[in-house]
Amino acid sequence: MKIALRLLFLSLAAPLFLAAQKTISMSDAILKGRTALAPENLRQLQWIPDASRFSYADASRLLRMDPLSLATDTVDLLSSINIALENTGAKPLQALPTLSWLDNNSLWFQAEGHIFTYSLDGTLSRKNWFPADAKNTDIHEKTFKAAYTRDEGLWVNIGGKELGVAQSEKDGIVYGESVHRQEFGIYKGTFWSPSGRYLAFYRMDESMVTQYPVYILDSMPAQARQLRYPYAGATSHHVTLGVYDTQTGAKWYLDTGEPAEQYLTNIAWTPDDKYILVAVVNRGQNHLWLRQYDAATGAPLRTLFEESSEKWVEPEHPAEFVPGQNNLFVWQSERDGFNHLYLYELSGKLIRPLSSGNSPVTEFYGFSADGQTCFYQMADASGLNRHLWAANLKTGAATRLSQDDGLHTGLFSKAGDWVLDAHTSQQTPNNIYAYPARKPADRKIVFISKNPVAEYALGQTKLLAIPSPGGPTLNARLILPPDFDAARKYPVLVYLYNGPHVQLVANAWLGNAELWMHRMAQQGCIVFSIDGRGSAHRGYAFESAIHRRLGDAEMEDQLAGVRYLKNQPFIDSTRLGVFGWSYGGFMATSLMTRPEAAGTFKCAVAGGPVIDWRMYEIMYTERYMDTPQENPEGYESSSLFNYVDKLQGRLLMIHGSSDDVVLWQHSLRYIRECVKKGKQIDYFVYPEHLHNVRGKDRVHLFEKIEQFFQENLLRSNGVKTP
Repeated sequence: MKIALRLLFLSLAAPLFLAAQKTISMSDAILKGRTALAPENLRQLQWIPDASRFSYADASRLLRMDPLSLATDTVDLLSSINIALENTGAKPLQALPTLSWLDNNSLWFQAEGHIFTYSLDGTLSRKNWFPADAKNTDIHEKTFKAAYTRDEGLWVNIGGKELGVAQSEKDGIVYGESVHRQEFGIYKGTFWSPSGRYLAFYRMDESMVTQYPVYILDSMPAQARQLRYPYAGATSHHVTLGVYDTQTGAKWYLDTGEPAEQYLTNIAWTPDDKYILVAVVNRGQNHLWLRQYDAATGAPLRTLFEESSEKWVEPEHPAEFVPGQNNLFVWQSERDGFNHLYLYELSGKLIRPLSSGNSPVTEFYGFSADGQTCFYQMADASGLNRHLWAANLKTGAATRLSQDDGLHTGLFSKAGDWVLDAHTSQQTPNNIYAYPARKPADRKIVFISKNPVAEYALGQTKLLAIPSPGGPTLNARLILPPDFDAARKYPVLVYLYNGPHVQLVANAWLGNAELWMHRMAQQGCIVFSIDGRGSAHRGYAFESAIHRRLGDAEMEDQLAGVRYLKNQPFIDSTRLGVFGWSYGGFMATSLMTRPEAAGTFKCAVAGGPVIDWRMYEIMYTERYMDTPQENPEGYESSSLFNYVDKLQGRLLMIHGSSDDVVLWQHSLRYIRECVKKGKQIDYFVYPEHLHNVRGKDRVHLFEKIEQFFQENLLRSNGVKTP
């Protein structure tokens, strides 16, 4: 039966691209896709704290603008800073550094390990400095104290005086770095208290974790560095949270109790430095306790509340305290099926929700200075658009601020009275508006980006809605060749990910597509993507449909997309290809080998693919699959080793030899199975690259991918079609 189809948006290419004739090269698509060929923006855009003005950088200058009148003044800041630096004997800067306002007339910045403040009257002051080999630098923006790691130890620098906080006792113990494989929104390992007196820090003991060798290419004789990698179901690392007093040099640890294999996440200080909140998650990741600790002793005081689920809980955002309040904070949770904001007292009492509805909050921006209002970004029910919202903390009443459909990113003044709204949509590269938060209709245009690809012949892009066998509507994107002729038959390249935390299709510039996709469309194929169940920003039920059976629901939805394609008269259903990386590599290999998709695709590229989830790390895998001991059927069903003999068509597998996310072991073992079973595949290794191939080598990667699809998808009997 023909699939019902609803067109959400139809981007007619003619207004943007009709006169364009230029073909984009793969090199330009990769190297310039996020720079010269991306929509322009205002660099270092920020509000000036003590004034209703904002600033942005333009080359060596800083421009300040009044949002009401749009009157602008210019400060030749680089020249002024360099004069001040030279007067102190320091080296001048070649470019304007990243600047942060302190007040109406002064800023601070870093340069070559030095921290400076600069007043617009020309006064320069060096506040602190740290060694060149410092890593994971964390600067307190009021006191300019710097925390950093070196040789797996943790240090604090105050006014140029280095203090040792903790040094690794043995191999496998690390201080001050991110833990839990950077899951749960964790991206750093140090947390300054609001006053800057105390530093909370992670201590991770992974000495009991399995070691995995990573080959050192130029070593003679051959050597390997050891990577500690906790496989699903195996022994995990142990994490504790310490506190260091910069005034006394004393150090102590929070009493987080047993079991040692638990996750300490979403660290937050209360504004008065007295308490630390920690979201403690069990290893099974189906229970969360938000606990309060006495920062001065490390003693546990109370559990503010608990959350649990039959599938998983995944806290990714720490408590955000209301300005001027030591006992009021906002917490994010998916407890009602969508990520929403909740106002709590420090006692654990829920005051009220601050957002609601069948769409998730996707970004929390903070509060007005008076603590009366909070601001956030929320997706709509389709998941394609994101809007800016404001909520009154006393009543919970929420107001949408942004107007046009598309993706809106907000920057709010300190007082909360003004908004800078950066807007993109399928046909809008980047517009920046300024408006009063209380009167969004009074918006003024601050900046309009020109079309960065106006000279290129890009094909039409359509955003589609396709029903899923599992019930929900799926968002999809179709990119046509520039010279598309509906009377002809075209091959299709399906690009996919379809895993957690990723959304490929959105109402953003060019439908959120990357320029390499347009390069492929220019070569004569249609490029298609669909966000199936498991992908981001559609709510908990949509995302958790994959629980304990990774690959099943995702394949159903990808094949629903294929059925749509086959129903189009301009599709050559005998020439379908698929490409994905990481989770997408797992999916591409699944679609080439699992019986549900037998013979669907002629060829595939699988980059950095997960082949067997028993070889992937604990934190990610056990959230979605439980342990191999608890879910042996799910692990066995999803293992792609079981389907090697079902491979049809051409499969190119690519891997970085130093991949520390999806270990090289996955694809190497897969090749071994292919050899055993007499299955031929193509294979390519990028020596010493990690999980993604970066830099100029990425051009080589995509040229290889393009060549593969040219040979196996675009050409028929040696002749390129169309």
